[in-house]
Amino acid sequence: MNLLKAFLVLAMLAVAPPARAQSGDVFAGLASDNFDMISEAVTALALSGDKQAAPTIHALQDEALYTAPDGNLLIKGAAGYVDARTGAQLADIAEDDLVGVRVNNRVRRAVEAALGSLDLFASSPNIRRKAAEAVFLSRDPAILPALSRAIAAETNDEVRLVMRQAQAASLLASPETAEAERLAAVAVIRARGGLEAQSLLGSLRDQTPAVTAAAGEALTALDRLQQLWSMVQSVIYGLSLGSVLLLAAAGLAITFGVMGVINMAHGEMVMIGAYTTFVVQEIIRARAPWLFEASLFIAVPLAFLVSGAIGIVIERGLIQFLYGRPLETLLATWGLSLVLQQAVRSMFGASNRDVGTPQWMSGATQWGGLTVTYNRLTIVVFAAMVLAALMAVLRYTALGLRMRAVTQNRRMAAAMGIRTPWIDALTFGLGSGIAGMAGVALSQIDNVSPNLGQGYIIDSFMVVVFGGVGNLWGTLVSALTLGIVNKFLEPIAGAVLGKIFVLVLLILFIQRKPRGMFPLKGRAVEQ
Repeated sequence: MNLLKAFLVLAMLAVAPPARAQSGDVFAGLASDNFDMISEAVTALALSGDKQAAPTIHALQDEALYTAPDGNLLIKGAAGYVDARTGAQLADIAEDDLVGVRVNNRVRRAVEAALGSLDLFASSPNIRRKAAEAVFLSRDPAILPALSRAIAAETNDEVRLVMRQAQAASLLASPETAEAERLAAVAVIRARGGLEAQSLLGSLRDQTPAVTAAAGEALTALDRLQQLWSMVQSVIYGLSLGSVLLLAAAGLAITFGVMGVINMAHGEMVMIGAYTTFVVQEIIRARAPWLFEASLFIAVPLAFLVSGAIGIVIERGLIQFLYGRPLETLLATWGLSLVLQQAVRSMFGASNRDVGTPQWMSGATQWGGLTVTYNRLTIVVFAAMVLAALMAVLRYTALGLRMRAVTQNRRMAAAMGIRTPWIDALTFGLGSGIAGMAGVALSQIDNVSPNLGQGYIIDSFMVVVFGGVGNLWGTLVSALTLGIVNKFLEPIAGAVLGKIFVLVLLILFIQRKPRGMFPLKGRAVEQ
C-alpha cells in the first residue's frame, strides 16, 4: 500500500512540475539558438508575472543578457553579473565562457511589445500611454490577455482609448479573431486615423469579403482626410513663410513709403541682425552660459539698435544726397550692399555661423494631423507682435504722426515746421531696425552667412509692391498671400518654377493695379 502511494506521488510530480520549474523553462527559452523560440520566450516571460521579467527583458534589449556554460542566464550590470532568474549577485564569472543572447528584428519587436505590456500597468498615465502606443505598433496578438486586463483596470479615458486602439491592431493581426471582432477593430482603427492606421489597414491580407470592404472604405476615407490635412498643413507652412516675408518687408514698406527710396541694402540690415544674434550668443556661451535660454530676448533689442543706427548713418551719409534720383539710389544702395557683405566676410568669415536654438523653441507639436514646429510658431507670433508695435508707433507717437504727415504731403509737412530730413533719417533707422529684428528670427530657420539678406530682398520688394507702398495692412495681406501661394505651388511646380509663376502673376496684377492692393490715398496730393 505504501509503495502504491509513493508511486502516485511521483507520478503527480512528473505530470505537474512546480511553478519554479515552469518559470525556469520560460527563462531557458531565451538561451535558445532559434530566434522564434527566443521571441516566444520573451512574450511568455512578459506575461508570467515573474518579478525578474522586466530586468531580464531590458537586459536583452540592451544586449546585456548572457548564457553561461551551465545554461544559466546572466545579466551584466554596472556592479557585475546577476542571475537573471533570481536577481542574486554572482562572483567569479569567467567572461570568456559567456555567450551573448542573440537578437534579430523579430526578437526586437517582441522585446518592444513585451516591455510595452509590462508598462501597461505602470503608475504613470504617460508611461501607460506610451506602452499602449508601442503595443499598437508591434501588433502582437500574444499581448491581448495583458491588454484586456489593462483596459479593465484603466481609469484614464485618454489612455484607455489608446489601449483599445492597440487591442484592435492586435486583434487584426491574430488569425483566430472572428469576423465580427475584425469589423469592430477596423472601425476603431479608422476612428484613430493617421499614417499608422493607414499602414495597418493597407497591410490586411486574406480577410473575409466584409472585412476587406470595410478596410477599403476606411482607407478611402482616411486618404481623403489626409489630403485635407495636407492642404491645411500647406496653409500653416504658408503662414510661416508669410510671417518671415512680413518681418523682412515691414521695414522696407515704411522706408519706401515715406521716402520713395529703393534700398537694395535692406537685406544686409537683416543680415546684420542675424550676426548680432550670433555675437550675443557667443558672448553668453563664453561668460554667462546660464543666460542662453534668454539669448534671443537680449538679441532682439540689440539687433534693432545696431541695425537702426547703421540705417541712420547710411541715410545721413549717402541717401540724403540722392533723393529724387531713384536710379542712382538703386545703384548706390546695391553697391553698399556689396560693401556690407564684404565687411561681414572680413570680420566673421565666409562660412555659415552657428546660431543656437533655445530649448523652448525646439521640437514640434501635433494638432490633429498637423505638425507645427515651435520655432516657426514663435516666428509667427513674433511677426504679429512686431507689426502691432509698428502700427502703434505710427498711430500713437509724435514720430508716427510726423511720419504720416511727411508720407501724405512732404512740402506741407515742412511748411508746418516738421524737420523732414530728420524724419527721413529716423524713418530709415526705424525700417532698418525692424529688418535687424527680422534677422534675429531668420537666424533660427536659415543659415547665417553674408548672403542671408540676398535671399529675401526681392521677395520683400514683391510684398511691398503687391500690398501697396507704405501700407502696413497691405504688407501683411500681401506677405501672407504670397507665402500661402508659394507653398501650394511648390509641390506642383517645384520651388524655382513656383516662384517664377508667382512673379508672373504679380506682374500681371501690377499691370491692372500699379499701386498695389491697398494704395495710400494722400500721396497724390504732391503730384
